[in-house]
Amino acid sequence: MRKVLLAAVCGAVAVAGVTVPAASDATTSAPGTSRALTWGTCPATTLPTPDLECTTVRVPLDYRQPSGKKITLAISRLPSTDPGRRRGVLLTNPGGPGISGLDFPQLLTLKGLPAPLPASVREQYDVIGIDPRGVGRSTPVTCDLTPEQIAIGNLPYARTPADVTAQARVAKAEAAQCADADTSWMLPHMTTANTARDLDTVRQALGESTASFLGVSYGSYLGAVYTTLFPRTTDRVVLDSVMGPEGYDITAMRGLARGMEDRFPDFAAYAAAHPEYGLGATPARVTRKYHQLADRLRRRPLGIFTESVFRGATFSKLYSTDFDNLAGIWQSLDRGVEPELPDDGADLQNTLAARFAVICGESDWPRSVARYQLDVAVDRVRYPKLGAASANISACAFWHEPSAGPKVAITGHGPSNVLLVQNERDPGTPLVNARRLRVAFGVRARMVTIDQGGHGVYGFGANRCGSDAMNTYLATGERPRQDVFCARETR
Repeated sequence: MRKVLLAAVCGAVAVAGVTVPAASDATTSAPGTSRALTWGTCPATTLPTPDLECTTVRVPLDYRQPSGKKITLAISRLPSTDPGRRRGVLLTNPGGPGISGLDFPQLLTLKGLPAPLPASVREQYDVIGIDPRGVGRSTPVTCDLTPEQIAIGNLPYARTPADVTAQARVAKAEAAQCADADTSWMLPHMTTANTARDLDTVRQALGESTASFLGVSYGSYLGAVYTTLFPRTTDRVVLDSVMGPEGYDITAMRGLARGMEDRFPDFAAYAAAHPEYGLGATPARVTRKYHQLADRLRRRPLGIFTESVFRGATFSKLYSTDFDNLAGIWQSLDRGVEPELPDDGADLQNTLAARFAVICGESDWPRSVARYQLDVAVDRVRYPKLGAASANISACAFWHEPSAGPKVAITGHGPSNVLLVQNERDPGTPLVNARRLRVAFGVRARMVTIDQGGHGVYGFGANRCGSDAMNTYLATGERPRQDVFCARETR
């Protein structure tokens, strides 16, 4: 696990041994300039970032007191490849909450992607990455989670009411640790609305009159809140893999189980068509193998692979369109060999703390353990692959720090400048919730729905119709005149 340390050294912020220019308070300068900012070398990340420049911006902790306490945001810039044709800036967010976005612009340029950021978009924008408030190299939050708590993660599978009760003890301790941590003063201000306000503050610091936005997964909800709060200063808004209009609340969390049921048949068909893995000759047999492996690991865990880890790992691998790795994990487990899961370098302590801070603080969660026991019992039957995990109790049931300010209601008020792009069989943001955001936006939005599975269309998907719709809109401002369905593409 990567450890990230922020410390003030000689007027600069030292991050993982790399010096980033000192933060500047956001001020408005002439459009198209960033005279208030000094750009320098980016801190080391798990991804090489040779094309990025980095700096920091100071923003209000509490926007109701703009002259009060400030926190730091780390931001990056992938400069436009043709300043003469440059339209402005494209702010980005890769999802979360709790995920670093500093190297996201570089990630979108990788040649190994099915559809990397094309020249038509690169020449139009400086692409901006941001570590959101509380995350990574921005002023970070912590809950002082133990290795054991981190290992449990946020999808512990519950087979009985007693399992929910046991998880409630863990969740209550996590909430108490967050409230007692040194960064508890940040918790009420760790909201999507404040992160959206940060985006507009970054726009001002960059000297831009407007900013476009590309957000994926939770970033789609952030973008929806951003353009709702700032309809006149958001330019072209693209939301990929779309959350519902209430964001990451209990409906979204329980919806993960629906998303897995939508997506799993794609993997079952793949595994059945590849007998070398020995997982079953038909999709039905592959499905039975899933439940057999889960039950076996419940009785006899294999290394780190408990039942919950197996179900959670399968769910996360369904985000991808590459099923070889998941099939290999199953094959190893079936043979009694513990698979190796790569370390992605994420600081899970910070990720989970920031995730709790956002989703627990800004939404209303049931407080009764009995309510979660009922939800688990219902979803275990309704969605047998993941329902008893995604409906389980979390720290949110015991959260001590309500958010400073109400949630933002997404409406159709504002310019018609939003493009939603959604896979039909997305495990992380199921189509049913994306359609709800489409209704909330009304005439402001168009939606492109793709006959494809997996989480993420832009850059990561293999559907040219969907990617072209996004690129065309970002590069030219031309959106589909009405909602569009993209047929499955074969390669």
